[in-house]
Amino acid sequence: MKARAYGMELEYESFGNPADPTILLIMGLGAQLTLWPLPFVEALVERGFHVVRYDNRDVGLSTKLDHARPPRIGMLVLQRLLRLRPRVPYTIGDMAADAAGLLDALGIEKAHIVGASMGGMIAQVFAATYPDRTLSLTSIMSTTGNPRLSRASREAMDVLVNRPKTDDFEALVAHGVRASKVLAGPAFPVEPEVLEARVRETIQRSNYPDGFARQVAAIVADGDRRERLKTIKAPTVVIHGTDDTLVPIDGGRDTAASIPGARLVEVRGMGHNVPVEVIPEIVDAIESVAR
Repeated sequence: MKARAYGMELEYESFGNPADPTILLIMGLGAQLTLWPLPFVEALVERGFHVVRYDNRDVGLSTKLDHARPPRIGMLVLQRLLRLRPRVPYTIGDMAADAAGLLDALGIEKAHIVGASMGGMIAQVFAATYPDRTLSLTSIMSTTGNPRLSRASREAMDVLVNRPKTDDFEALVAHGVRASKVLAGPAFPVEPEVLEARVRETIQRSNYPDGFARQVAAIVADGDRRERLKTIKAPTVVIHGTDDTLVPIDGGRDTAASIPGARLVEVRGMGHNVPVEVIPEIVDAIESVAR
């Protein structure tokens, strides 16, 4: 299904009873709504929530900004280091406004906002910008933009940034499988045939590298969010895996320390993903802050 939100057409899916409190799920960098596992969504519905997951702009089946030239990431990083304001096609704030526009289109006044990775950044900015619309905030495997925090491992950054510059489907699948394994870590392995099928379905649904580049630019331009995080009033839980090599756990710890009253939940063995094995623990944390 599609909804019009401030000029963007956002693909979304809705689960459960719309009369129940809504949880809005915001996915991360270059990631489609399907990366929120269905067992995770269904578990939230069983706890009495109406759940909406959607594709951000420039990814999946939502609006693609084809008119906006993909930025040069190296130049953006240099501009940030020189304390210059980078010029980017859109910002994390714009993406938070998309989320607000989606809620408007669905007739939802307030929601529990849950974001993962870049989606956690969007959720943080949403909570800071729209306090009256934020019932609670859950930031998963995300960070604050604090430049002093630990960096991603070399292998994690390699699979994230060095994607195959080809339309060859099998090459894209092979890279997707490798990237999933690297980012997830070894603690919760997925059967090879299940993982490959999941990657194939994702690429068949959409593959849009230009959007990935523009979303990276939005992250770089957003910079350090800690001062904005101090203004968040909503009950907040921060969830982070101990084995996350893309966004190391000090990103989650810094997020929790920056938001007044936030609770930190460290999930042992979890990498940069949501394994089936830890879904009950994550759902418990979300429900506790939402209630």
